[in-house]
Order: sequence, then structure tokens, then C-alpha cells
Amino acid sequence: MIPRREFITLIGGAAVAWPVAARAQQAKPMVGFVSGGSPGPFAYLVRAFRQGLNETGYVEGQNLAIEYRWAEGQYDRLPDFVADLIRREASVLVATTTPGVLAAKAATTTIPIVFATDGDPVRLGLTGSLSRPGGNITGVTNLNVEVAPKRVELAHELNPAATVIALLVNPTNPLAEAVTKDSQAAAHTFGVQLHVLHATTDRDFDAVFRAVVQLRAAALVIASGDPLFGSRAEQLGALALHHRVPAIQQFRTFAAAGGLASYGGSFTDSYRQVGVYTGRILKGEKPADLPIQQSTKMELILNLKTAKALGLEIPPTLLARADEVIE
Repeated sequence: MIPRREFITLIGGAAVAWPVAARAQQAKPMVGFVSGGSPGPFAYLVRAFRQGLNETGYVEGQNLAIEYRWAEGQYDRLPDFVADLIRREASVLVATTTPGVLAAKAATTTIPIVFATDGDPVRLGLTGSLSRPGGNITGVTNLNVEVAPKRVELAHELNPAATVIALLVNPTNPLAEAVTKDSQAAAHTFGVQLHVLHATTDRDFDAVFRAVVQLRAAALVIASGDPLFGSRAEQLGALALHHRVPAIQQFRTFAAAGGLASYGGSFTDSYRQVGVYTGRILKGEKPADLPIQQSTKMELILNLKTAKALGLEIPPTLLARADEVIE
């Protein structure tokens, strides 16, 4: 018979023997997951994150606990969420969406942080180097903010005669200024006037689309890197179709719901890699030694059904470049 292994602890001055299994259960690490988005629309990304964890041997509920915190577009809640996860002694902080990443970065220099962001980590001040991040932080970037000018270019390509294009940004997002500046530069290149519209909650969306119609804008480009817009991608796609506004965003769900086009990186693979990095850190690796990963593959989705409803003819050259055409 194999002897039962035990360890001894003191409770009230008395020595008590605990099975090793009980000790292992008590020692189960906890990961704190914080996001500026909403749990429903981000569910497929959480599944990808768990897949990455599974690849490193960690299964939620078995040998790992995960505490989730969702700001649902209310970014001022994020510092309190991060502070709570730190008080609960999270072994690793997983910070997704740029507002969540910045909140985690500001809160600790010791607890390992693994991030997923749309922006350039160097430009955001998260690290001085992608290959050697140093400190307590590493992660994955889609660089979706850096391709913001490309969405303006797509809007112009869909309607070369356009003189006015609208850009929707969330002014409370730390990426808003960079997205606006880069998009304005692109619009100037094509001789297009860019009108910047703001939305901080989904209650602003109807007014935004009415403004686009009043401006007679040829298209609406919805800024990347914002959890509010990402969480409401389907709602925004449906509104674009309802108001007959040619609109472009970064999420496929937007195009599938009625938006004219989507252009952006693969978030599923990014979140899987975040899970892999989290597992590796739980096994003892240091964030400083894990290079920041860049997802360089961009996907162009065109909704041909929406184009027909809007009376637009998508150029054959653009159709040929599409990764997917929804008909």
C-alpha cells in the first residue's frame, strides 16, 4: 500500500495533519482577468484564452482559478477592478483592451502582467522594446490602431468621388488621439475632409448615425482599439444598415451584422497566445524574457449584400483582395 502523504500545520496551537491533495487545492493559482469590454461579445475571445492555457497544462476550475472583471465600456472602473484583483493575490494579471492594460500597468511593477492590445506597446509606454520587454509585462498586439489610416483608404477606395468621410471615436479611450491624428493624415492624402464624431456610450449611437447622414458623409469609419465599439459591433453593423451608411470597422461581426466592411487583425489567435504566455509565467518563466508578439495578418471582410442595399458597386480589385465576401 502506498502511504498517504501528509503535511503538518498548527491550528490553535495543535498540530493537524492535512492530506497533500488539500494543500494542492489551497495552493491553486488565481489569474485576474480584466477587460474594458463586455463578457457576452468577448466570450469567443475568452474561449481562445482558455485554449492557450490548456495548451500549457492549465484548466480553469481544475488546477487554476480565474477571476473576471468587465468594465463594459466604463473605463473609470478599471483601476478599482485591478486593485481588487491585486488584493486577492492574483498570480498573474491578464489585461485585455488598451484601457485595461494601462490600468494594470499603473497598478503594479511586481505582479506579472500579460496583455492584449490594439496599439503599439512602445508608443503606449508599456515597454521600450518588443523583443526584450523587461519589467513585469509582456503580451500580444494586433496593431489595429496602426492600420487606422488603411480603413480611411478603404472608405475612399469604395467611393473615390467622396469628399467627406466621418470618423467615430470614443474620446475617453487613451488611443483616441492617435487614431484621430493618423486618420486625419490619411484623409488629407486623399483630399477628403474628415469629420470626427464622438460616442462614450451606446446611447450616443443613434445621434452619431443621424449626424453622418446630415453631413452627407460618403462613409463612416469606426475607430479601432475601443472596447465599447468592439462590444457593440453587431449593434453598430445593424445601425449602419438601418441608416444606409457605408461603414467600416475592425470586427467581422460588424460586417456580418450589416456593416459594409471590416478590416483588422485576428483577435482569436492573439487571445490564445495570451493564454499560452500566462501558462508559461505560471510555470516560472518571467515576462521580461517573453518577447511581445505581433499579429501581422490582417483580414478584409466585405458584405456584398449590404453594398447592393446601399447601391454601391465594390471595385473588382477590392473584391479580389478580400479574405471573405458575405453574400
